[in-house]
Amino acid sequence: MRRSWFQWLAWLAAALTLIVIAKGAYVRLSHAGLGCPDWPGCYGHFTWPDQAHEILIADSAHPERPVEIGKAWREMVHRYLASGLGLIILILGYYAWRLRQDPRVPLVASLILVPLVIFQGLLGKWTVTEQVKPIIVSAHLLGGISVFVLLVWVALRYRRQPTNDPSSARLRYWVWTGVALLTAQIFLGGWTSTNYAALACPDFPTCQGSWWPTADFREGFVLWRGLGVDYEGGVLDNAARVAIHLSHRIGAIVVGSYLLILAIGLFRLHALRWPVALLLGTLFAQISLGIANVLWGLPIAVATAHTATAALLMAALINCLHRLTPARALAARPAL
Repeated sequence: MRRSWFQWLAWLAAALTLIVIAKGAYVRLSHAGLGCPDWPGCYGHFTWPDQAHEILIADSAHPERPVEIGKAWREMVHRYLASGLGLIILILGYYAWRLRQDPRVPLVASLILVPLVIFQGLLGKWTVTEQVKPIIVSAHLLGGISVFVLLVWVALRYRRQPTNDPSSARLRYWVWTGVALLTAQIFLGGWTSTNYAALACPDFPTCQGSWWPTADFREGFVLWRGLGVDYEGGVLDNAARVAIHLSHRIGAIVVGSYLLILAIGLFRLHALRWPVALLLGTLFAQISLGIANVLWGLPIAVATAHTATAALLMAALINCLHRLTPARALAARPAL
């Protein structure tokens, strides 16, 4: 297998991962996360029940969750796409191992993807069996984005367009800080969505007509509430949801400001002009989508794009990180 095919496969997997992330957000936002109450099938079917007698049997087996065909097929399509992604990543890992003597093959990153995507599958299962528990759904989102950025890194390793600027080591530290802050913000976004707090503040820039409404942060950030709780529709009161929403807004201000300052610092490097422009464009798109979610009442298309753009923003940071990796460091660590 030629190296160019390996890179092509990595980009294909990255593109499919982005689709899976967006599809997962769409499933969640359309309240179809429990469209199939069992796993890996749907009411015992490989597809979903769509005949009258099949629906009757499924309703008898799951009286607490009657069949809604629209939700069932949306959930199963998401599972099919995720399964296809898992297969591609297994193939990528296999070929990475076969090409392990090639110094340009990012062996470690390619192999890490295999257990990571398997764990993602388990999180998908637990999302259903634990009835969309927020901590599991949020971890599932972070896992999906981790798979995406690792695949982007694997694909970028072939471009080998690092900088030889002596200040790159210091700048890489600040980019890593941006990655950490953005990861926390993505978790807050997932926590906001899975706790149905996205519309807790229906106005902007204020919240319920106030700059600081009543908010219960302690209740809003209880990560584990035990087993057997059905979280579809949310279980928190208004004050707890407001606390979550406010935290996400504050996080957006902090992370957005940091990334803007970081971009200004990186822009002075000629090799990073286009990566930084991409980072800034993605950042402004993400902020605009977040504001539009509030002002327009959380339309599914905008909310789905907001989730997908979060992944793209992380990828833009990883691209900057790759460009800041000196050529000698890539040569010294061929397996990364």
